[in-house]
Amino acid sequence: MNTLLQHNTRKLPGRPEEPDTERMAKVLESFTRGWAGERPGPGQDNPRYEDYQQPLHAALIVDYASRIPTQVNQLSDEERTFFLRCLKIAEEARPFVRPKSGRALFNPVIWLADGERDLPAWLVTSGVRVRSIGVPAPDLGQRRRMAGLLAEQAGVPETVTGLDVGPLVCRDVREDPTGEEVERFARAATGLTLRAMRESMRLARASKITFDRMEQAVRIYELGVSRNPWTGGAVADSIRDGEAAIGERVLGQEKAVTQTLDVLKRAALGLSGAQASAASVHRPRGVLFFAGPTGTGKTELAKAVATTLFGSEDACLRFDMSEFSAPHSADRLVGAPPGYVGYEAGGELTRAVREDPFRVVLFDEIEKADRGVLDKFLQVLEDGRLTDGQGVTTYFSECVLIFTSNLGVHGPSGPDGRPVAPPAGSDRPSALPRDGRLPETPEERAAFEQEILGNVRHHFEHTLQRPELLNRLGGNVVVFQYIGEATAQLIFKGQLRNIVAHMERQGGLRLRVLPEAEKVLADACTENLRNGGRGIGMKLETHLINPLARGVFDLGTLDEGTTVTVSKVTVHEDGGVELELYASADGAVPLRKGSAP
Repeated sequence: MNTLLQHNTRKLPGRPEEPDTERMAKVLESFTRGWAGERPGPGQDNPRYEDYQQPLHAALIVDYASRIPTQVNQLSDEERTFFLRCLKIAEEARPFVRPKSGRALFNPVIWLADGERDLPAWLVTSGVRVRSIGVPAPDLGQRRRMAGLLAEQAGVPETVTGLDVGPLVCRDVREDPTGEEVERFARAATGLTLRAMRESMRLARASKITFDRMEQAVRIYELGVSRNPWTGGAVADSIRDGEAAIGERVLGQEKAVTQTLDVLKRAALGLSGAQASAASVHRPRGVLFFAGPTGTGKTELAKAVATTLFGSEDACLRFDMSEFSAPHSADRLVGAPPGYVGYEAGGELTRAVREDPFRVVLFDEIEKADRGVLDKFLQVLEDGRLTDGQGVTTYFSECVLIFTSNLGVHGPSGPDGRPVAPPAGSDRPSALPRDGRLPETPEERAAFEQEILGNVRHHFEHTLQRPELLNRLGGNVVVFQYIGEATAQLIFKGQLRNIVAHMERQGGLRLRVLPEAEKVLADACTENLRNGGRGIGMKLETHLINPLARGVFDLGTLDEGTTVTVSKVTVHEDGGVELELYASADGAVPLRKGSAP
């Protein structure tokens, strides 16, 4: 066959070299005719001359067909002519009768492409002579057979170009791989090709991984990284060391912190989803759904989890779902299909997780996401992987996924996020007490939690009509409570310390707030706790930061190390705030005085 191809594609003497596509089209045309009358052979006086004039029955495989067009949606003139000629060849092809069987068969041309969109749509879908056949990924039975064949080769030396390069995979030569090990390997290879399974075996040999740990080799092959913070006890130690720090960082949410730590401990021990079948090996390490009022520490807890698990807040990858509310927003996450804007860039989510698989992925305000985005989440929660528009698969098996939502605080919500009528049989449109107070007593807080859970369930089951998504979350819905007065005071003091530290770090000035002024600020900032810690921060900005900036600016240029003292804060009935402050070198004797309305 190679000789025939070379005969038909070689450059003829005395003629300029033709474009590659032109020569390839001629090869395809000759092939579909079976090279009738074209094959080099004996002369006419040879008895076998007639045999060489008969069509040759064969099949031609065009590999890497996806790489033929530069851009399938913007074909060059040469590419368009080539594919049109291929379509014409297919329509004009005729079957040949095999002498022995009498069957009329075509000489098929098989194009191997990554996807049918990699070739022009009018070529793949037009005409009765062209068919698109999808090749599915190996099923569990095929993977079992492949794993069994590879298990037989465990410990058997492999030869490359005649050289003995050692066993295909390291193992204890006293023991043969067991059926259980073969089964684990087959299930871990879900979504992989048979060739990828063999490459995983080669990777295991290079990494000195024994056959009973082939799941580890598959993980390295899929993720492209050998390090794994989840193994060796490093993450477990971080959770033990960081447990107290998380409680100090997220105030007033003891039960939510405990529930979150339980999920992290399961993840560190590899027990997430342990009750499910072995097919769940690719599912995320942990999944959490934070529900509750705004400003209660949901985002802060997600950042604290990232710091505890992976050592930095940068490991928290945050997506604001309000930016993904439009139709087709899912393309931003996983990448646009071929021919659409953003295809070359890929998906924001899939690209980031491939760059670093060990992340906390935070999806903020999930109720605002488009339904197409929810479909992607369902796939991640179930399969633990996503395939982007370029055909590249991203695995989430080492991630912790966290969803946050304000669902249920003010009763059931509609598709636009606005409150709707409560479920049948309920006379409470809100999770708050009847008089509108924030929950304070243990009984009120317990009732608030149950009402939130019920409203979240109503949203998934009735508003979205996606109960399967809620089922994937399981018992990992964590309810955050409104912060109490004592917690609000702690948050206020912590944010005030942040302002003092920031002013010294950025401006070189020391800030001091006298006790009387601090009490006025605290009362004003913690008067209404419906917006939680975020509301306290907003009040501090309007009641301290803004007037402080005006006052310091009016004092003129101050030397580094100067102490700025806020001696009095006045809150007027119209909401205006006035500060009295002075600057001093030693914090006692005023150098300059001023006020800021």
